[in-house]
Order: sequence, then C-alpha cells, then structure tokens
Amino acid sequence: MKLHGNAALTPNQRLRLARRVVEQDWSLGEAAAAAEVSERTARKWVARYREEGEAGVADRPSAPRSQAGATPEDRIEAIAALRRVRLTGAEIAAALAMALSTVQGILTRIGLGRLSRLEPPEPPNRYERKRAGELLHIDVKQLGRIATAGHRVVGNRKSQNGRRARRRAGEPGWEFVHICVDDATRLAYVEVLADEKATTVAGFLRRAVGFYRSHGIRVERVMTDNGPGYRSTLHALACRALRIKHLRTRPYRPRTNGKAERFIRTLLAGWAYAAIYRSSAEREAALSGWLDFYNSRRPHGSLGHRAPLQRLKALQSGNNLVGSYT
Repeated sequence: MKLHGNAALTPNQRLRLARRVVEQDWSLGEAAAAAEVSERTARKWVARYREEGEAGVADRPSAPRSQAGATPEDRIEAIAALRRVRLTGAEIAAALAMALSTVQGILTRIGLGRLSRLEPPEPPNRYERKRAGELLHIDVKQLGRIATAGHRVVGNRKSQNGRRARRRAGEPGWEFVHICVDDATRLAYVEVLADEKATTVAGFLRRAVGFYRSHGIRVERVMTDNGPGYRSTLHALACRALRIKHLRTRPYRPRTNGKAERFIRTLLAGWAYAAIYRSSAEREAALSGWLDFYNSRRPHGSLGHRAPLQRLKALQSGNNLVGSYT
C-alpha cells in the first residue's frame, strides 16, 4: 500500500514504538509522546505487535473484511461465465436480474470490462524493410487552426474563445498535416495542407516522391489507410503514373500503419504541442526547422540511435548496422 504523505508513523516507526513498550518497558504515554501520536494510536500498534509480531505493524487494506451487500461469489462466477460467451453487460444484467451498474462494476473488477479482453493478446508484428523506398507510410493528422491567441497566451479564457474567433474570421476549424515516413530509414516528409481530398493527397504523393528522389531513393510502394482520398481514382492514377504499388491498411487497424502513427506522436510532441503559437502560420513556419532536426540530428532508438539521414547513408554505402525494431 502507498503510505499517506502526512502519516505520522511508518512501519519502522510503529515497530520502534511497539518494542519500546513491550521489550524496553516504556510506558504507553512515554512511547506515544516520543512518536508524537495519541495513546489510542500507540495502544493499537502495541496490541497488534503482541498478537502478530512484526507482521502486525504492516499496512493493511482499509476495506472491511465482510460487506453485507457484496455480490456472492457464485453470482460473480456466473457473470464471468456469461461474459466468456460474449454477452454484453446489459444482456448479463437482464439474464441475472441485476442492476447494469453492478454487473459493469464486477466485469471491470475481474478484468472483463471490454470484450477484447476475452481474446488472447495479439503478438507484436514488427518488421522493417531492407531497402530505402521499398515502402513509404503515409497518413494525415488533423490539427485545430489557430486563428488568434488563446487563453494559454492571454490568460483570459472567456474573452479568447477560439471557436468564436474562427467563426468571425470565416476560417475553417481544421488544417491537415500530411506525413510520409520511409520504412527502412524513417526519413520523413511533412506538409500542412488545407484538406485531405483526392487532389490534395495525390499532389502530396508526387511531392513526397520528389523529395525522396532528391535523396537518391526510388519509391516502390506506399501504404495508406482507407480514407476517401486514398481510395479515389485520382490517387490510383497518380500511383500508376509514378509506378508505385499502393497498399491499404486493414479497416479499423491503425497498427498496420504503425510507423506512421508513431511518427505522428513524435511530430505532435516535438513540434505541434512543443510551443505556444500565436497563429497557424507561426506553427507552420516552425515545421521545417523541426523536420530538419528530426531527419538529420535526432537520434532514433530503432536505428541504433542514429538519425534517419545517417541510416540512409549507411544503407547506400552498404554498411547496414541496425538497432532494435520499433
């Protein structure tokens, strides 16, 4: 148990108090005064020490040993059995004539609050391509547009309502950060665009391929989610014109495109949320500097603590020293 920060007695102090009374013939009042606690508290720990020895002064749960309204164990076992045949909490409550809140609380306590807990944990599926450009991971992250300084800057939450300010300015509420990460080197390319329509994602793909080509990388495949822009005919034509094979993730399985998801987390922490920006333009202007740092100087754990451009140089020179996978 976690000891309260203001507790007067730690287990060692309780033991010292009890031994002074039992073994060193201190009076109860003297021992209580030395420990700066009441005689009632001292009497409790002395009695426990006499009955149980050193184990008696250890912390104990504060919950009562028995509760009059507790659900019987056989009923809890019945709830668990019904859950294992994939009944919902409401169905279990109806079948056993119990309150839904009680059933849900029991399911949470026994670790079956989610149906996914019934399945064995899926083993990690780590992989890494051997060649730069063999697979690019592409994704989009929405960020709220900054129309005016918010309450974190001006210190007035009521007068600086960002949503009302955006409405008055007639600006859309979101901007879209399109990201692209090479699987083998983690070399990244990012743009902040107005939307994620077919024409936008196709244009971003062409510019991303040009970026990687400038680093001597020939792009072979791209992986995206199943967004409308990526399923469009225009995007398919762009992939065909660039001679790129298009792969799509399994629906509702973001981990399939895990390297893109992980890069987005790094991007948000290192750039989007790392500073207080006064406008979207100021935030976008800071992107190029952070991206250059990420690609050329930031150590990457899965690359043996080397930057993506250092890994690319090693691959191109044939010296492929790789760290642990991510």
